[in-house]
Amino acid sequence: MTNENDQESKVDIDKNDICEECLNNHESVFQNLILYGYKICKFCKTSKTIFPI
Repeated sequence: MTNENDQESKVDIDKNDICEECLNNHESVFQNLILYGYKICKFCKTSKTIFPI
């Protein structure tokens, strides 16, 4: 029973690791989601900061 709950929580975490801009899976997406409320990776965040178009 705990294995099913662990697998479901891992799937939820994996969904939170996908960047909305480039659709890549990266651990910084979840960190930015918690810190800033945006689901973007650190690479897309940097590019949006430098080129805010």
